[in-house]
Amino acid sequence: MAFVPIYILILGFTIIVDYFVAIEIENKTGKERKILLICSLIANLGVLVVFKYYNFFIDNVGFLTSQLFITNPLPYLQILLPIGLSFHTFQAMSYNIEVYRGTQKAEKHFGVYSLYVMFYPQLVAGPIERPQNVLHQFHKKIDFSYENMVSGLRIMLWGFIKKLVVADRLSIYVDSVFNNPEFHNGTSIAIASFFFAIQIYCDFSGYSDIAIGSAKTMGIDLMINFKQPYFARSIKDFWGRWHISLSTWFRDYLYIPLGGSRVAEYRKHLNLLIVFVVSGVWHGASWTFVIWGALHGLYRVMGMVTEKTRKKLISIVNLQNNRIVFCLETVFTVCLVTLTWIFFRANSLQDAFSLLSNLTSFGEKPFLGDGTNGMAHCIFAILLLFAVEFKLEYLPNTLNFATHSSIIVRWATLIIGIFAILIFGVFNGGQFIYFQF
Repeated sequence: MAFVPIYILILGFTIIVDYFVAIEIENKTGKERKILLICSLIANLGVLVVFKYYNFFIDNVGFLTSQLFITNPLPYLQILLPIGLSFHTFQAMSYNIEVYRGTQKAEKHFGVYSLYVMFYPQLVAGPIERPQNVLHQFHKKIDFSYENMVSGLRIMLWGFIKKLVVADRLSIYVDSVFNNPEFHNGTSIAIASFFFAIQIYCDFSGYSDIAIGSAKTMGIDLMINFKQPYFARSIKDFWGRWHISLSTWFRDYLYIPLGGSRVAEYRKHLNLLIVFVVSGVWHGASWTFVIWGALHGLYRVMGMVTEKTRKKLISIVNLQNNRIVFCLETVFTVCLVTLTWIFFRANSLQDAFSLLSNLTSFGEKPFLGDGTNGMAHCIFAILLLFAVEFKLEYLPNTLNFATHSSIIVRWATLIIGIFAILIFGVFNGGQFIYFQF
């Protein structure tokens, strides 16, 4: 609405349609229920397709017609992509699907249902909630809780540190390299790719922390969206930790309906590829996102195909529960994921291939950013992040300064966090990356 006020009608349209359709689905039987569900899905996906994918479709039609020396008859639409459209569209779709399945009662209170779709902390970048998790919470009378306020603000503080101290600091170097790929060698591109892997994690999980924390201050519990994804030991493990609300959405509403793992092996692999390609398309109307999703799909399929062989090999050399194997698996997984982030971050398909081509050239001195201090700040930010992530992953029950029994230790931790933001934070950084989706 800040840019185009009339865009509030998009939300209004989907809310009204889904609210009344869900009630009708609950009251109907047989084929009528399925027809109503299809109408709801068409309404939601129709809005998403028009605003997010129409011009992408026109671009590709234009390319094909130009090869045939035909004028493209379809016009471009002069429209903006509403912020977070993919997020609240998927959240709205999950509601009617659950009502259709009988796992969720249709919400009769129009205001409560509207709040489910428009709950401001997670409206524009998730987590993508399910009705079973939050709708019942909106019916409860929630009194002010000091514990909830403190806990929520603590989570938000860590989210702001991730965004301002880590993500926006790394973005300075990342933007310099990815916006000028032809001027950088392999070392610079490798550093920028690794930095972007950290940047996008801190940017997106930072937003999720802020959303979860701000909801917590009001007594509302949202689902966890990230669980230390760069400590994953496989691509399957990575997607069990990264953007959990989206990966479980695709599992429940696309992968399982396609047959999931209950079908023949080749169909299972095909289902995975379809899910990941659709996930790439969900992220953006560009071939770079399609390739990003397809690569993750191929990784998963290759992981399934080689799983028995790898386990047998580890068993033969007696390396079960070996820490070196754990580390190697983690490093290998991070490298695979980082390689795909090149396509995700590249400004175009041409830039992506240029970056990959230059990745093997190591002739000149690498680009070190805006002076030594800039690189030092980046390294400090990454070390800070991984120190906290390491504790959460491997030492979750050890001493936690933020929740220490001593009020002095707790306040000292919070003050240090605030000063870290004030001293090392970047305050002229861009918006959250996932706002564009």
